[in-house]
Amino acid sequence: MKRLLPPVIAGILALVLWELTVTLGRVAPFILPAPTAIWRELVAQRGNVWEAALASGANALVGLIAGSLLAILAALAASRFQVLGEVSIPFAAVISALPIIALAPILNNMFESTSSVPRRLVTAIVVFFPVFLNTLRGLREVNPVHQELMHTYAAGGWTFARKVRLPGALPHLFTGLRQASSLAVIAAVVAEYFGGLQDGLGARITSAAAFTAYPRAWAFVAGACLLGLTFYLVTLLLERLAMPWKTRLID
Repeated sequence: MKRLLPPVIAGILALVLWELTVTLGRVAPFILPAPTAIWRELVAQRGNVWEAALASGANALVGLIAGSLLAILAALAASRFQVLGEVSIPFAAVISALPIIALAPILNNMFESTSSVPRRLVTAIVVFFPVFLNTLRGLREVNPVHQELMHTYAAGGWTFARKVRLPGALPHLFTGLRQASSLAVIAAVVAEYFGGLQDGLGARITSAAAFTAYPRAWAFVAGACLLGLTFYLVTLLLERLAMPWKTRLID
């Protein structure tokens, strides 16, 4: 309760302040709808929001898994071979600098208009950099005592990575996954702004805004926020399950 109460109170106060600002200040709904108006639309459109969140969530999940696996494999190779390590970081930085607004239309033109592959590719590309960079950092920070012990046992490269490097890199890996979980949802939703299937949250937001249904557009934005929060909380749960000793140390 001590951890949950402050953010809950702060969130309630922010919503109340938002409602009063819009109501008393007579702010036009196309500039900023009131939270109560957004809530009414969210309840009325809950079925559509749920379906759109499932579509966007599927794209985000596939992209998150694919990008994370590729990043972990690349980090393992970069930590094992020095030449790859020197080349991979600038290459990964270039990938992370690719703008979604330029990448999504190009990928949409490469595939059919009914395909979800472009959005999943965009998500995987966005996810790759934070997971790769954090995992590589964790793989390189090996305790010298552990390294010397494994050399004494004449352990091979894969055995050393499996027994020492990967377990030691878990905190850094989950730091990257926490960042990537939110980025995956953002990338999946933004990629939907540029054509393709009209079944996700991004397409519903642009459609509602085009018809000046701004409370409805904000209701889908709220759905995207809840989807991102769900991804982040699931990542935290996986981190606790993978590293129970960290939880005990914090407690």
